[in-house]
Amino acid sequence: MSGTPRVAVLSGGMSLERDVSLRSGTRITTALAEQGLEVDRIDVDAGLVPTLERGRYDVAVLALHGAAGEDGTIQSVLELLHLPFSGSDVLASSLAWNKPIAQGLYARAGIAVPERITLSQQAFRELGASAVVDRIAPLLGTPLVVKPVTGGSSLGLSVVTSAAELPGAIVGALSYADAVLVERFVAGTEVAVTVLGDRPLPAVEISPKDGRYDFSARYTAGATEFHAPARLDADVVAACERTAIDAGAAIGARDLWRADMIVDDAGTPWLLEIDTCPGMTETSLAPLAAEAAGMAFPDLCRTLVGLALDRAA
Repeated sequence: MSGTPRVAVLSGGMSLERDVSLRSGTRITTALAEQGLEVDRIDVDAGLVPTLERGRYDVAVLALHGAAGEDGTIQSVLELLHLPFSGSDVLASSLAWNKPIAQGLYARAGIAVPERITLSQQAFRELGASAVVDRIAPLLGTPLVVKPVTGGSSLGLSVVTSAAELPGAIVGALSYADAVLVERFVAGTEVAVTVLGDRPLPAVEISPKDGRYDFSARYTAGATEFHAPARLDADVVAACERTAIDAGAAIGARDLWRADMIVDDAGTPWLLEIDTCPGMTETSLAPLAAEAAGMAFPDLCRTLVGLALDRAA
């Protein structure tokens, strides 16, 4: 390919994170236009394939959050169309999307992950809810974190401080997915490390003003205080960076991913999950990390285009 690449920014879709995706996509489209690229933002729907074929695009930048955008579905479609795209491939996306499977791979790679148990709706129906739930708190202790096995943006996540709260939290999480992940709660400092290409960007320390980094705290300006770089000792930051790199390698992530972790009082990073298509809004962590590294947002977006095109060359 020679000349200016034609870029399709894919966003929107029909997931629960549609609005955030549209914000990410609009911001990326504007940034790439500032870089002089030919770019269109496409709201993903049933007409996606003919739209992409008519557009004769050279590369796609993914700004899709939630199911279909992060679970490997859109990646499969783009591979069928032989259209280069930013971010992780089908396998890495699907592995990261399924938290219990991904955490098993992280643990196998020697990464610290919280003790956990996964329970499906089928288990509750066939084994009896009370018989299962009554054994979780004695096994893992309290507090506990309950979340859907798939999904992002903390949707469906809750923290329970007693066994009595657990059934309601599980039912709430099951409204977002067909299984839940129950984890031992790790107290400490919440940190996100974004990896761009093969290098970690400055770690971001997250301090929600109401104490919880939920959907509202993530996407409401002023609801959370961020420190980039994080206010941690150099050896702890290095451990966080190693965790992000090793976790990405464990699932085969590429181009851009964000590792979310809790650093306990001993300085140990406990990996919670990896986001293979992190948000790119004004309050998102990946752009904040890039800015802390001296990289303007348009340059970050252009780098993603370059990584995808270089891989296809």
